[in-house]
Amino acid sequence: MSEAPVLVELERHDDGVAVIRLNNPKVNAISSEVLRQLHSVVKTLEADLPRAVVVTGSDRFFAAGADITEFTGPEAAQAMGPLFLEGLNALAALNRPTIASISGFALGGGLELALSCDLRIASSKAKVGLPEILLGIIPGGGGTQRLARLIGPSRAKDLIFSGRQVGAEEALSIGLVERVVEPEELWDKTLEWARELGAGASAAMGFAKRAIDAGLETTLAEGLKLEQEQFVDVFRTNDAKVGVASFLENGPGKATFSGS
Repeated sequence: MSEAPVLVELERHDDGVAVIRLNNPKVNAISSEVLRQLHSVVKTLEADLPRAVVVTGSDRFFAAGADITEFTGPEAAQAMGPLFLEGLNALAALNRPTIASISGFALGGGLELALSCDLRIASSKAKVGLPEILLGIIPGGGGTQRLARLIGPSRAKDLIFSGRQVGAEEALSIGLVERVVEPEELWDKTLEWARELGAGASAAMGFAKRAIDAGLETTLAEGLKLEQEQFVDVFRTNDAKVGVASFLENGPGKATFSGS
């Protein structure tokens, strides 16, 4: 039996940036095999953390959505759902800053993949949306939950109920993406942003990420308690030792962090 083709590629750059690239022609559909490979790639990164992570696809398709041929009824949906949650939750929990670089279409499961990242940068020609309602179904890869938390429940309902595609500028205006650039600049600007984050105290960013994400799931009081726990733990990192010592000796903004 031949091995499955590589549909999710992993590149590691010398500057500590890792790139997860979907390569499932023609439209980068999110199939069960793509989700399995994504989960495997994320686990590889967990074992040897980079400084920052970029998730991307092709020029025309970040990812056009789930592979609808695999959704033949309730039983198939029940089997596919856990694969989405396993792969996208692992990406969301990765203990480093993650950026989705969106060129072209990010629809359905493709947008859910982008929503699993911490930050999103889009080409001015990008189109994003959750069009599942047009098939008589709803998002099943975290879209109803992550989108509502990101842009608020009313705006999320507007997009999900209508199934409409949103252009890059509207996505920026409602907080669905953080940056929009011209198509020819997208990759360079993505790597520039990832390198900027990676050159910082990326270990501390991981602690901040846990405090923010977990805090959103609980009460303010519990979130503040969690923040205090992370605040104490971050002082055990090498970056904290270097950063505090550099501040005391040289003032702010002079530290060179290792990400550990």
